[in-house]
Amino acid sequence: MSKILSAVAWPYANGPRHIGHVAGFGVPSDVFSRYMRMAGHDVLMVSGTDEHGTPILVAADAAGVSAKELADTFNAVIVDDLVDLGLSYDLFTRTTTGNHYLVAQELFRTVHANGYMVEQTTQGAISPSTGRTLPDRYIEGTCPICKFPEARGDQCDNCGNQLDPTDLIDPRSKINGETPVFVETQHFFLDLPALAGALGEWLDEREASGTWRPNVIKFSQNILEDIRPRAMTRDIDWGIPIPLPGWEENASKRLYVWFDAVIGYLSASIEWARRTGDPERWREWWNPAAEGENSLAYYFMGKDNITFHSQIWPAELLAYAGAGAHGGSPGAYGVLNLPTEVVSSEFLTMGDQQFSSSRGHVLYVRDVLARYGPDPLRYFICAAGPETSDSAFTWAEFIQRNNSELVAGWGNLVNRTATMIAKNFGEIPAAGALESVDEDVLAAVRRGFDTVGDLIGRHRQRAAIAEAMRVVGEVNKYLTVTEPYKMKDPGQRERMGTVLHVAAQCVSDCNTLLAPFLPHAANRVHVVLGGAGEFMPMPRAERVVDLDPGAGAGLGGYPVITGDYAATPEWRSVPVEVGRPIGLPAPVFTKYDPSVVDEELARLSDA
Repeated sequence: MSKILSAVAWPYANGPRHIGHVAGFGVPSDVFSRYMRMAGHDVLMVSGTDEHGTPILVAADAAGVSAKELADTFNAVIVDDLVDLGLSYDLFTRTTTGNHYLVAQELFRTVHANGYMVEQTTQGAISPSTGRTLPDRYIEGTCPICKFPEARGDQCDNCGNQLDPTDLIDPRSKINGETPVFVETQHFFLDLPALAGALGEWLDEREASGTWRPNVIKFSQNILEDIRPRAMTRDIDWGIPIPLPGWEENASKRLYVWFDAVIGYLSASIEWARRTGDPERWREWWNPAAEGENSLAYYFMGKDNITFHSQIWPAELLAYAGAGAHGGSPGAYGVLNLPTEVVSSEFLTMGDQQFSSSRGHVLYVRDVLARYGPDPLRYFICAAGPETSDSAFTWAEFIQRNNSELVAGWGNLVNRTATMIAKNFGEIPAAGALESVDEDVLAAVRRGFDTVGDLIGRHRQRAAIAEAMRVVGEVNKYLTVTEPYKMKDPGQRERMGTVLHVAAQCVSDCNTLLAPFLPHAANRVHVVLGGAGEFMPMPRAERVVDLDPGAGAGLGGYPVITGDYAATPEWRSVPVEVGRPIGLPAPVFTKYDPSVVDEELARLSDA
């Protein structure tokens, strides 16, 4: 058994999340975490809302509220959405907690003491109309290297090179298009060149492991070629104070949002342990494992955040351990595990266009869930999501996959099996002598546990769910070939019972195979097969109080996502219970009329 850290990207709390967001970080991490629990591993899945930085201030100004009020509002909205989507977090928290402030400040102090935070005079970008600092990602211009016209102030997405806003040709604010003013300011820079050797060795080891997606490892290695110090503080009054004498009293200087946001994986783990009553338990996932133990850490996000997880966060961890060119000693948390794998998805587009809340070209998670529930959305993301290349969401494909695959494939198998058992036996019948056709289908389903599990474990979820649905197709074919519905003669009753027993066993096993992808449906299928309670444990929203109210942003009570996943079923075939009552089933999935496509397109055009 391994300790598995599922470190899930922190959704930004400046608005509700759209389906492109959860396609990148949410559903893939949940499928993986649920499978790993089923396979017997000890999983810790953590995240929260990212609530600092200029974008929060911009959105708060537009709404006429304070930054904290805006963060409170969208933290609650995002929590509700992710619970409804069924994401099985052990803890989903937020970056404005006192616990997070204290953990982030501990890392900063130790990185500084080890010599990897260097004070420099730099050019800061200021909005002429507001006097407020513009973050690097809110400045666009032409890349000086490849001439891409929409490079950002931190990197060019076209050529992958790290940039500073002052490098851009014709820089402009993404907020209002104005040209920023650059002024001298003092900041702390993370000395990435002093950490480049250690980063390079780590990335070479990761490449040798052969587990990282090629686009992620190559991009990560390429950014080392032009590595330079990077500012880790900002001229802003919303964020975590800089924990050094002469700086912490300065209300206009704060830690860079991306310095503190990635620390959230650690701080959320520590908060989870504190809330369980065993405050040191987080170390089982974070401190290098003892001999015979295995601690693995998987980070889930979209491709636009690769650099922060394969360069900035590992650099912070190495600097905290004193593992760079300057040496140094670890702080109170000790030497911390680096990522085992950065699992980066590409982008989900809306048709042939990027999702854009500002242009109304968007589908919010809460709206899709309200109209269709979680199963069709989770299925679409798993079957057609942006795993290794950009993929497009269209309403036509969404409805087609729901109707022809979920309803006509999996739902039909469950319904026809349960209906025949209910009408002919009223309970799961015993099996008589098995024929080769029975043995073959049972073996095909059992093989699915190895093939589907292996694919999920290697983050090939599109192939995994396709294989699970292929197995479903084999069972449907079995019923078509054996034709139990034609066995009307009393002399065929034992054979009918055998076929329906085999079918019930296959449906039960297929439900297990599909449970990581479709946990809500798995619970309904469990009931159809005569089960009681939850088959797949589900997350819940729970209101808590800040553990360190004097240290953070002044939170009162706030919602978190948590859950008890101890009853997660095992990843194996479990014999069905002969004699278990089976009634006439209700449909597991809803079939939608094709006219829904036109209705949704009309709704979008009216937005």
